[in-house]
Amino acid sequence: MLWKGRRQSENVEDRRGMSGRKVAVGGGLGALAVTIIVLLLGGNPEEVMQNLQTPQAGGQEQTLALTAEEQELGEFVGVILADTEDVWDALFRQHGEQYRKPKLVLFSGATDSACGYAQSATGPFYCSGDEKVYIDLSFFQEMQQRLGARGDFAWAYVIAHEVGHHVQTQLGIMDQVMAKRQGLNQTDANRLMVRLELQADFFAGVWAHHAQRMKNLLEEGDIEEGLNAASAVGDDRIMKQQQGYVVPDAFTHGTSAQRVRWFTLGLKTGDLSQGDTFAADEL
Repeated sequence: MLWKGRRQSENVEDRRGMSGRKVAVGGGLGALAVTIIVLLLGGNPEEVMQNLQTPQAGGQEQTLALTAEEQELGEFVGVILADTEDVWDALFRQHGEQYRKPKLVLFSGATDSACGYAQSATGPFYCSGDEKVYIDLSFFQEMQQRLGARGDFAWAYVIAHEVGHHVQTQLGIMDQVMAKRQGLNQTDANRLMVRLELQADFFAGVWAHHAQRMKNLLEEGDIEEGLNAASAVGDDRIMKQQQGYVVPDAFTHGTSAQRVRWFTLGLKTGDLSQGDTFAADEL
């Protein structure tokens, strides 16, 4: 992926190396259990509020220097966020609207958000309460080692997916979905969340489509990296990996095939009108 030397967003809030507080995992869950849950749920913190951690007394803040690799990763994130800003700025203007840019918070270990206190096991998530994306970049290592999702475009897909949730917030979709799910049983609420998450995958594809047209940033193999990442985070694949069997009623993000399908549709068309996952008969 061609990203070096391009504009970095001014909306990155770098808290890495600043988190040293002890945390207690809520609900009696261990860190591994939280990791499994978030790999299934990630993206939208309203789904994992009960699993966000709360700070314990007695911890102390520490500041650690970043390595050269960590600094480069931060630069990469800044460039990708800038690319999402350029694309969504242009698309919103086409529809007579102004895009409200989200902040992206980089953190190490643990941090505060308007959606609760989270640590790295929470995974990347978007908080509509403060309109910020939160990422501990160690998650990218998890993607490679646990899920087999490698490459910088796979990482870009994660960022674009979370920004997709911000687009949903600005369009009013997030509030509508959260209000509607309050009156649903758990199975139906999960099905609604699947449609929300698949739309964020579609928006990630839309971003890639227009970013390529605007910046010619893709190299050979990048598309495959993105598709592999979308497949790797399918509910069915993760459940099979973590517990050996699949529970469709517990899906919250969609299967690997569904996630690939909607990301691909956005990537190929770049057409926002084709991304109404809530009206689709088949996902």
